[in-house]
Amino acid sequence: MTKEKKKFVDRFLDWIEKTGNKLPDPAMLFLFLMLIVWAFSAVLSPFDFGEVHPQTGEALLVHNQLTGESFAEFLASMVRVFVTFAPLGIVLVAMLGVGVAEHSGFINVGLKKLLNFTPETLLTPMLILVAIVSHTAADAGYVLVIPLGGVIFYAAGRHPLAGIAAAFAGVSGGFSANFVPSGIDPLLMSFTQEAAQIVNSEMQINPLNNWFFTSISSILIVTVGWYITDKIIEPRLKDIKIDADEEDLPKMEKVTPKENKAFIWASVAMFAGIVALVLWAIPEGSSLRDPNHDNPAVSSLVSFGAPLMQAIVPLIFLMFVIPGVVHGYVSGMFKDSKDLVDSMTKAMNSMAYYVVMAFFCALFIDAFAKSNIGLLIALKGANFLQSLMLPGEVTIIGIVFLTAFVNLLVGSASAKWALIAPIFVPMLMQLGISPDLTQAAYRVGDSVSNIITPLLPYFPLVVVFCQRYVKNTGIGTLVSMMIPYAIIFMITWSIFLLIYWWIGIPLGLQASYTYPPM
Repeated sequence: MTKEKKKFVDRFLDWIEKTGNKLPDPAMLFLFLMLIVWAFSAVLSPFDFGEVHPQTGEALLVHNQLTGESFAEFLASMVRVFVTFAPLGIVLVAMLGVGVAEHSGFINVGLKKLLNFTPETLLTPMLILVAIVSHTAADAGYVLVIPLGGVIFYAAGRHPLAGIAAAFAGVSGGFSANFVPSGIDPLLMSFTQEAAQIVNSEMQINPLNNWFFTSISSILIVTVGWYITDKIIEPRLKDIKIDADEEDLPKMEKVTPKENKAFIWASVAMFAGIVALVLWAIPEGSSLRDPNHDNPAVSSLVSFGAPLMQAIVPLIFLMFVIPGVVHGYVSGMFKDSKDLVDSMTKAMNSMAYYVVMAFFCALFIDAFAKSNIGLLIALKGANFLQSLMLPGEVTIIGIVFLTAFVNLLVGSASAKWALIAPIFVPMLMQLGISPDLTQAAYRVGDSVSNIITPLLPYFPLVVVFCQRYVKNTGIGTLVSMMIPYAIIFMITWSIFLLIYWWIGIPLGLQASYTYPPM
């Protein structure tokens, strides 16, 4: 990249950083949005907008939230609105299990073992694959896999910055590509469902509604990321010399015999739990099946009324907590039950900010729904889009690009979706596009620009990882490495989504492409 282009990139990044820093904290942003909704509800309530409520068939009116009755209801229902906010319990329960698996060492050892036995020719795709799998452990990929990427590339005689770039691309650029269900799946679904219920209060969405798409997307990200790393990034890095002292370079820690033993026993425990679940679900009279479903075969296991589907989040909890407990006690990380509880406590400590944000987000979404402003925007927006007569494919790609741009300013996936979902999910439902497909488009856009925004909380940390090998590495250096990933991921993943849709491969469990489902 030329000096002039680097200056342009730096100026652009400075603008992004300054603009993003001027935005209020996401928690306060939801509070301000709620106040704006209240104000607009008072202004718009006297008017008739000529729209019909899609559920009641009556004229759609905006309800004033600044009347004495509305404010009294707001105060009386505040606690209930918060504690019944669907994303809250879903995220906290899932993270309890992930916290045990992470702090017991089970996840870290598993990631290191995957990388240790990889042949040199498959080093890049395996590193990206491990980075993708690390999403299940919240932020473990940033603090473990990305620095390991530099270590293993350097040990293999390759440029360590290429390893860091590949790992960063998998952890963050491919954030929504994963074949292992994790807490992010029910988290995003819960916001999608809340938004969909603005139009249809009975709308139910499966927590794994994008699972098939994200699973197959992992193959795309690994393949494309492999090509970018080996053919574009690493050749460009050949002139960048490693200037760190040899003794200061990080070394890859080996898995100890004790850790290996603990991992084996933990894996056996997890496999035994999966087998037990399968054996429980197989019989036609299984209590995990929907007793009111017409088809006693597979469909009775994945219907909304099936206890198995209603237990997805607890099952994610158990999938991590069981091997985590076994690994913790066998490895010696857990001495007694207090250590187990401490691991859950640490996980909850990291979620404290999310709880605060969820409080204000719940109040905003509730006010947005009660005022009917969200539904009015959805109907008017849908009518406008219909008048443009744009193909559904263009609308979906528009969601991808819009999300990618907003992601430069608002990094949190949940905060961003909480802002966007109440508008776009109902709007696209009016155009016949399902919430499942809208969420899939969001997940693509939410991933691809993570790796080029300095507002990502872990972005400075990745710069530090690079500086271990090349001391003068800066934000511009890292962004110049990651821009090819961001651009190519956005183009190929968007095309992939359209092809996936055209073929008609299911997005996930009980997911559809149209609303109402055909």
